[in-house]
Amino acid sequence: MIALRVNGRDIELSLPSTTLLLHVLRNDLGLNAPKYGCGLAECGACAVLVGDTSVRSCVVPIGAVADRSVTTLEGLGTTDHLHLVQAAFIANNAAQCGYCLNGMIIATVALLRRDPRPDETAIRAALRHHLCRCGTHLEILAAVRAAASATAQVTAGATSEHV
Repeated sequence: MIALRVNGRDIELSLPSTTLLLHVLRNDLGLNAPKYGCGLAECGACAVLVGDTSVRSCVVPIGAVADRSVTTLEGLGTTDHLHLVQAAFIANNAAQCGYCLNGMIIATVALLRRDPRPDETAIRAALRHHLCRCGTHLEILAAVRAAASATAQVTAGATSEHV
């Protein structure tokens, strides 16, 4: 038995520990936001958060994330209560076909958890290994900047409230 925590829910799986996380998420748990893109951890379409770190689920065996928290795009927010990064991507029209969107949003959430006020170099570095085949790079960068600005405002508000 392998125990995982996916999107806040405890899961026990009777699968080999070498089973790829992407296959479990999509095939066993019905979570379709992580996409199969390349299968080689090159494109980022399959990205998920393990803790606060973005990882490529197409190459990660479930045994490597046993007893750890995994968050997919479905676990970030709902249609009624979007995560601020999801809202920023929508507001900035940062999607065309949507295939890369999962990885871009997951990478942005991971970045903002590490650095709530990233500069342009940090933003570009966080996204450099994520491929967008449609060419919405400018809109994606605008969305990340908007999400960073919103995160900084939330962080500043939380800080001033606790002072």
